[in-house]
Amino acid sequence: MIMRPLSRVVAGIARSRPRRVLQRVQRPPNGNRMKTPTHNMAGVPASLSRFLSLNDFEIAARRHLPKPLFEYISGGAEDNAARDDNRAVFRELGFVTRVMRNVSDRTQRVELLGRTYQSPFGIAPMGISALMAYRGDLVLARAATDSGIPMIMSGSSLIPLEEVIRAAPGTWFQAYLPGEVAKIEPLIDRVLRAGVETLVLTVDTAVLANRENNVRAGFSTTLRPNLRLAMDGLTHPKWLLGTALPTLLRHGMPHFENSSASRGAPILSAKAVRDFGAKDHLNWDHLDLIRRKWNRTLVIKGLMNAEDARIARDRGVDGIIVSNHGGRQLDGTVSPLRTLPEVLDAVGSSIPVMMDCGIRRGTDVLKALALGAHFVFVGRPFLYAASIGGEQAVRHAIRILAGEVQRNLGLLGLMNIGELSTDQLRALSGTSHPLDLRSVRS
Repeated sequence: MIMRPLSRVVAGIARSRPRRVLQRVQRPPNGNRMKTPTHNMAGVPASLSRFLSLNDFEIAARRHLPKPLFEYISGGAEDNAARDDNRAVFRELGFVTRVMRNVSDRTQRVELLGRTYQSPFGIAPMGISALMAYRGDLVLARAATDSGIPMIMSGSSLIPLEEVIRAAPGTWFQAYLPGEVAKIEPLIDRVLRAGVETLVLTVDTAVLANRENNVRAGFSTTLRPNLRLAMDGLTHPKWLLGTALPTLLRHGMPHFENSSASRGAPILSAKAVRDFGAKDHLNWDHLDLIRRKWNRTLVIKGLMNAEDARIARDRGVDGIIVSNHGGRQLDGTVSPLRTLPEVLDAVGSSIPVMMDCGIRRGTDVLKALALGAHFVFVGRPFLYAASIGGEQAVRHAIRILAGEVQRNLGLLGLMNIGELSTDQLRALSGTSHPLDLRSVRS
């Protein structure tokens, strides 16, 4: 297998890969079609009217959140090389458009794992969201449900999963499971009792990452009370009065509620230590155990290697999310967009292959789908939105991204997501590094 320039690779994928069929949906009747969104802010609160893109929420969140919390969300590991590549990779691809095709009835609805979603993207799992936004996991889950997209609740969350599932029954749940049967089985039993339909097993955290940015910013889990932390809170009064104090007064000290079958450590403590379990013991035999116990939809997240994807498929998972954990684990890991075609070649059309990391624009969504992803997930921008304006802001952020997807489908000359392919993509000349898509083999 040899690396080739992107132009030859994309052309090879276009010739060799069959059209995907998992996302094709019927064209909706005219009365139900989604009109092309614009920046018309009718119905949007004045406080949110200035937010025109997902990037705008990050700029505002930097001012709104105490530095340790903002750095926890925004940072990656070590030198942020993996995080930065997640964005850089999208700039290595450009579009070729079609015209005069009457795209007035286009739709971005997709079918995934037996359900129809209104857009081809969902909300990725993000830990300790309720520390960034008041009742953060509930805010994200309700906004996703109202918008007709899925949300994955993090296993590092601070609100009991049962409460979130009651409020938003279609929410997926992500588990960080250790390689210990005595801890795996009780948590799965709990998730089953809660009524979760889709379990997402995240497998790229065998060892804790070297997140220097957290240390430099004064962030840790659990948080240790100190003067610097107190000053950070006091100098951000909107967060203090809108998130921290209401949480403490109405719900008490937040704990890690869903890391195991029982309640975990508090988020703020001078002595408590968070139990991460023996994650470095987790192996494929544990996946077999999980598959036997979990009789609903099982998705595995954090795969980057084609052979791992093949093993996961053969061991019975229902879907794969290609991910480098937002660049927060091994620094220098390539963007999942670079290995996506390899993974697709490995598993074929037998199960849906999804991806996350670095998506900020509707064009990013469409590039990932054109390369073969069946669905994508977006994380940080929606948490920034939740921190600033709660559920209203998250719904607004979803509308922004959905609006870009809808508009860009029309500009590409396409009627639906199923028409996307590498026919619409070209490698941009002058990119400093060829995109490592090894779908074309020597």
